[in-house]
Amino acid sequence: MSMINPLGMRGRDAHLAREAKRYEHPLPSREFILQVLEEQGRPVGFDELCRLLEIRPDECEPFQRRLGAMEREAQLLRNRKAAYILPERASLIAGRVEGHPDGYGFLVPDDGSEDLSLEARQMAKVLHRDRALVRVVGVDRRGRREGVIVEVLERANSKVVGRVLVEHGITLVVPENRRINQDILVAPDDGVAAKPGQVVVVEIIEQPDRHAKPIGRIVEVLGGYADPGMEIEIALRKHELPFVFSPGALAETAALPDQVSLNESGGRVDLRDLPLLTIDGDTAKDFDDAVFAERRADGWRLIVAIADVSHYVQPGSALDRAAAERGNSVYFPRRVIPMLPEKLSNGLCSLNPDVDRLVVACDMEIGERGEIGHYRFYPAVFRSHARLTYDQVWTWLSTAGQPAEAGLAALLPHLRALYDLFHVLQCAREQRGAIDFETIETLMLFNDQGKIERIVPAYRNDAHRLIEECMLAANVCASDFLQVNRQACLYRVHQGPTAEKLVALRSFLAEFGLALGGGDTPTARDYALLLEQVRDRPDALLLQTVMLRSLRQALYSPDNVGHFGLAYEHYTHFTSPIRRYPDLLVHRSIKAVLAGQHYSPGSWQEVGVHCSQTERRADEATRDVLNWLKCYYMRDRIGEVFAGSIAAVVPFGVFVALDEIHVEGLIHVSELGEDYFQYDSVKHQMLGQRTGRRYRLADRLRVRLVRADLESGRIDFVPADA
Repeated sequence: MSMINPLGMRGRDAHLAREAKRYEHPLPSREFILQVLEEQGRPVGFDELCRLLEIRPDECEPFQRRLGAMEREAQLLRNRKAAYILPERASLIAGRVEGHPDGYGFLVPDDGSEDLSLEARQMAKVLHRDRALVRVVGVDRRGRREGVIVEVLERANSKVVGRVLVEHGITLVVPENRRINQDILVAPDDGVAAKPGQVVVVEIIEQPDRHAKPIGRIVEVLGGYADPGMEIEIALRKHELPFVFSPGALAETAALPDQVSLNESGGRVDLRDLPLLTIDGDTAKDFDDAVFAERRADGWRLIVAIADVSHYVQPGSALDRAAAERGNSVYFPRRVIPMLPEKLSNGLCSLNPDVDRLVVACDMEIGERGEIGHYRFYPAVFRSHARLTYDQVWTWLSTAGQPAEAGLAALLPHLRALYDLFHVLQCAREQRGAIDFETIETLMLFNDQGKIERIVPAYRNDAHRLIEECMLAANVCASDFLQVNRQACLYRVHQGPTAEKLVALRSFLAEFGLALGGGDTPTARDYALLLEQVRDRPDALLLQTVMLRSLRQALYSPDNVGHFGLAYEHYTHFTSPIRRYPDLLVHRSIKAVLAGQHYSPGSWQEVGVHCSQTERRADEATRDVLNWLKCYYMRDRIGEVFAGSIAAVVPFGVFVALDEIHVEGLIHVSELGEDYFQYDSVKHQMLGQRTGRRYRLADRLRVRLVRADLESGRIDFVPADA
């Protein structure tokens, strides 16, 4: 820094001190480079820019690298004369391309502004998720900004999974991801041999442009489309889910002990004599949490003990990098892609019964009205006294029955204490005004050949809710502890409805003579009161669905804006570090506070965005697999008639959810009747202009199955009375 003249051009750089802290030989900051180009008001060549910014000869190469990085991130653009210009001065917008199965697409701008539509001719130059610079050229027929692609900044697809198709002697790969709407030409006599119809992974060796399709070579043959487990293999590659651990992560795992040693448990609070126990689903193998409650004169003591994953997965290790990349475990039917290797997820970190395990405990005092008083966090060693299931526990709590085993019978008083505490916490939840949407989840039952035998509803009982309330209490304490101690972390945030969605919701409710309280800023309590008001109405499902869709998705962020749905001012995820990376980071933050230190994984903002994205990625992959399995299940039922209700209304038709087998399919708008149907997004309906026939969200109807196509994943119905 001493070599920079404070009175010269570079001395004007407002970020000079920051750059000096980061780099031994600081260059002009990105902000200052943009400022100088803005001041010039014209394109500036490299040599002139070096002169303006007083770049020494030995700085030219790193300075060129910085400019290159700024180009890749669309902060700068070079014109045909290789002079640097500001994209906004050239009316160019940088962003991510989103393909649509019908051939057109959108550019989602980096600056968060309104999306631009891209017609099919523009999409011929790019693939889904590529980054591009686009110039606005007008508006499309729907009034949206329309763009043309000026330059592709970054290619997002190096490998694609798809089916082999041979047409007129030419081999193509049809991508499984319908958003990639260009078939990939396979280079002749190149790569692995594959047969028509097989599922393969193709490596793209030439990206598309407006004159040519993408070209690739087949690098892996996965097998036949209907092979057992193929739907998962496709989803893993389609959504780019990491499913193989690195050699470094496996080596670190192998070096870990098989059991907790005396050295590891030393210095920890010993909870081995307390009857802590786990309550999970029948098929669960990774047990994150154990609970214990006891009645006291002025309320309850509740201990939630969570697996101390942070003891084994150290920051910056290969295991940590693998966990961060995955972000979370992914649960498919009959297969789990764990965030951590099995030795940790099902072994050393899993709170299996009758073995010592390391945990981070949240020890709480809870009052008679469910208010959390004093709490503390501490590292502990404990031993789970039982591995129980939800159905077991609910059977004992809801009847006078008792466990046959003497050891389990001795735990029954502790379970009843937990159940009593649950009722108090549930009352506090209602008083708080948390939203409680009733949803039905489904469970797939498979036969010995790995095919779906039937699909059944999975009902939640009070044992599920008991554990949920205990976890909520621990999560609230974790967020409060970190906030009070000013330690950064990832909060689990959930914002209320946007202004646009709120207007649409109020318009919809007004048709039913209903109103949502709260004015322009409704609270969760306003939603909860309205839900209670409509709970016994015949159209309750319709009203609940529309209310739910008015809310935004929850995500991870270092900025605490509260959790709208749960009606908490602050909330984080602490209770599942085996299967969620944000929880592991929260554990590290808590331990840092206990040690009088501060912890940071880098940019909390970037980590939050990444973890939110991996969560969405897992949801999408799981949804794909479930849809494929349901489609396979329905193939043998073509022509059958089913009863169901409309689950969604979209511009091209209505989706119907069947009652008994919990499968969704589409009635295309052309099958609704001999009429012109008008789509109404506010009223969630299709309305026939001539007949007045209406198809509305949650309406009941009978449908006939006419198509279940594995390749497209489509299930099509027609009205049974058509």
